[in-house]
Formats: sequence, C-alpha cells, structure tokens
Amino acid sequence: MLFVSVFGFAQTSYDVVVYGGTPGGVIAAVAAAREGSKVLLIEQTRHVGGLNTSGIGTAESEHMIEETISGLPLEFYSRMSKYYGRPKTGFYFESHVAEKTFLELLSEAKVKVIYEAFVNKVGKKGNVIQSIGLTNGQTFKANVFIDATYEGDLMARAGVSYTYGRESKEHYGESLAGVRFIDEPIEASPYDDSGKLLPGFTERNTMTEGQADNRVMNYNFRVMMSSNPDRVAFPKPDKYEPQRYILLTRLLKNKPDTKFRDIIDMYSWTYPKGKFETNNKQKSVISLGHFGGNVEYPDADYAKRQVIYDDHKNWTLGLLYFLANDPSVPKGLHDEVNQYGFTADEFKDNGNFPSYLYVREARRMKGALVQTQKDILEERKKSDAICLGSHWIDSHHVQRVAVSKTQFVNEGRIWESISKPYEFSYRTITPRKEECSNLLVPVCLSVSHVAFCSARVECTWMQIGNSAGIAAALASKQKKAVQALDIKMLQNELKKNGVIFSIDHQEWNGEKDIRK
Repeated sequence: MLFVSVFGFAQTSYDVVVYGGTPGGVIAAVAAAREGSKVLLIEQTRHVGGLNTSGIGTAESEHMIEETISGLPLEFYSRMSKYYGRPKTGFYFESHVAEKTFLELLSEAKVKVIYEAFVNKVGKKGNVIQSIGLTNGQTFKANVFIDATYEGDLMARAGVSYTYGRESKEHYGESLAGVRFIDEPIEASPYDDSGKLLPGFTERNTMTEGQADNRVMNYNFRVMMSSNPDRVAFPKPDKYEPQRYILLTRLLKNKPDTKFRDIIDMYSWTYPKGKFETNNKQKSVISLGHFGGNVEYPDADYAKRQVIYDDHKNWTLGLLYFLANDPSVPKGLHDEVNQYGFTADEFKDNGNFPSYLYVREARRMKGALVQTQKDILEERKKSDAICLGSHWIDSHHVQRVAVSKTQFVNEGRIWESISKPYEFSYRTITPRKEECSNLLVPVCLSVSHVAFCSARVECTWMQIGNSAGIAAALASKQKKAVQALDIKMLQNELKKNGVIFSIDHQEWNGEKDIRK
C-alpha cells in the first residue's frame, strides 16, 4: 500500500522514520530533516506534541539550569515567546500554542506526518530494521529509525533489551534507588468498612527500604481548568463510580473546610487570566494521580493500554464530577469547585480533555551504556557527550502503602536538587549493536530509574531528540550503523546546530558561567 502524504506525493521509503510525535520526536524529526534527510513522523494520536500539547505548559526551568537549553529546543521556546510578544525567550506556554509551533517546524522542514497509527510488526534482518508495519496496514522502510514514544514500543518490537520499574540500591550503588519510605504517614484509613484493603493500595508486609520492584511513577491527566465565563462544566464520565472516592468522602467528613487546592495542584504560570494547568498533588489524601491504575501499563498491549487510559480518564472525570455535584461535598467546597471548569480553548476535538495520559515512566532501554545517579552527581563528563541534563532528580510517588488500620504512606518520592549540569553519553540512546544497528531511542533511553527521574522532562527529551535526529541523519547519509558514527564528527555537527553538550562550555547564552 502506498501512502499519499499531506504534501501530495506517494512514498514508502525514507532516510529517517521517527516513531512517536512527542516533543522529543518532533524535534528529532525536524533536526534530521534540516540535515537533508527525507523524514517521516508517525504519531499515535490525532495531535503531535505529547504532553506539551496535552497540558504541560512549562520547560520545568524553575528546577533546572535554563541556560543549558540550546539548539532546536531553544528555538521552539523562542518562537512561542515571539508569538506572545515577549521581549526575551520565556519557558511557559499554552498547549494550543505549542502545537501550532510544532506544526510550523514540521511543515517548514517538510516532514511527513501520519496520525493515529501504531507499530504492529518490525521486519528485521540480522540486527537491521528493514521496515515497520503499522496498525493501519501501511509499511515503511528507512535507513535509520528513531523511537521517541513514551512507551518504547518500536524498541521492544525490534528485540532491543529493556527494563522498567526500580532497581535496588545495591544494583548500581545508588543511594536514591528502590522503595523509599521518606514521607510522613497520612491520617486516612486505607481499608473499607469491612476491613478489606481499598483498591490502589498495597500492604507493607515484607517491603523493605531500597528494594527493587517493577512499579513506575503514578500517572494522571494534566487537565486545563478555567474560571472564566466560557468554561466548560466538568462532565459526568461514561462510567461514573462514586464509591471509588471513599477516601475523599472520609476526608471531607473529617475536614469539611478542605479547599479545592488541597486536593489538586493548580498552576497559573504566565497563562491568560483565569486559566490554570493542573497536576496531582503530592501529599494529598486523594488527587488526580490514579495509584495502582498503571501497574500493567509499561509492557501492556495496545488493547490493555486503552483500558488503562480509559480507567484513568474515568477516575479523573469522576473525581471532578463528584466534587462538583455529590451531595456529601460541603457547600463551601461545592461552590468553589463550580467556579471552575475545563478551558474552552484547549483540546477542542476531545471534549476539552487532553489527548495524552501523563505517562511519567514506562520502559527504559538497556543499551550500550546505562547512566546512573553517579553520572548525574559525580562523574558528569562523557567523552561522547551529545547534550546536557540539569533537571532535579524528581520521582513522583509510586504507590500507596497501608502502614496501619488508620494510616497510609505515599511511597517512592525523590526530590534531589542539582546545581551543576551533566552530560548525556551518545551510548544512552544507542542499543547494543548486536541487537539493533539502525535504531536510536532518545526518550526511553538507557538509564537507571534514578537517572531517568532527571532525564524525564520534555525539555530534556527535546535536547536528546535534537541530537538523535542529527545523528540519525549522519548515519543514514554515511550508510553506517548508529554505533559506528564518528563521535567527533557528530559533535562538530551538533556545534554547527547550536547544541551545547559540554559542561566546560562557558558561554551560557551570553553569561560568563552557569547559574550558581
């Protein structure tokens, strides 16, 4: 089957195919195209941009060294700043503006885009991916492939080694690794009235500090809210189950003066008046995070993932609908919640609800090198550096653990500050050569769970994606395995494109030194 592109011509073979239109994927595709490659981008939803077009409107610059942002990602933020008429580059934006900017970049670079398609099978000869077949029946060939999805599905189907969950402290010698009981117990019973453990909770039993497990950070939707007159009332979900919110019922009974912001984090950033980004509130009794709902997600098939997605959506809509309508909600909170709704100018083709679930963590490649906590905090230089990281080591809670009949603990939090940038090795995005020689993985990259907690923000993934796109173009042009690229040549090409990859770099956007 031939694909007739949005640009009007048929093509089934490309220099570079990028699977996943996440921010890292869009930037990788544009970077490769600017190097002269013919590029196809395959996106799984109806929209490119991942979480940056599904409710996350920040580069997370408040918890990283923003002067390390360079190359195409910096251009992306600068373009949006011009859209807003800002005198200098800023790092806050609205989802629809981010999507407009991503689409402009793709169009200018003549990147072809396919929407609503998933990888179904991988045609491979030896260690070389020759083609990928999609769920829509189409098949595409490329010299080099990039997996930029949050889940690493192309990587997995190509037979590349991966893992998910948390290593033990001993595995890589990481003090921040494994199960972490660092938070104070929350006064709320994790059991129902008959003494049965509530859904989404685990029991402490033999769980020990620092042990490994296969759990990942909790997921939630980053819904956009508004207090303006054109707001959209929180709708009743298709499957409304008020009994799911027993913790909320108990909270409001014991603390009837609870405020909306005690339950949900709301950020105004530099948004227009009355518009708010939301997030799971870390230490709340109940919030947007659907604990226990994502346990099977990393390795699930597409049908199971859809069930998990729908369950998270029902959880989110149900929580908001409960707060706005249930008669057990105190009048003060009821009135406060009903001053808000969904924003009318976002996610218009999806009921004003974001397309992407916030998959904070799924698979991680086990590649040619695994970077760990030590590579962030101590051994920060790499001879084959391709970009910089500097975001704090940030893991949201992983699970809720019952510690008594009246208390539970949110477990798994990491919040470790970073004062100096560190370098990402090229080997973190290359598989082992014997497994695959023409694939790069800039999102589900080869790092430990602890290191992933620093790498996992969209801004950093865009930095890695930028370098991956340039590397893919070079590998395609030179007909080389991605592992065989000359690193100095790659680094010279990165420099030409304004990419900062060395911690020795002294010109941080005009500053003499990095921020202290």
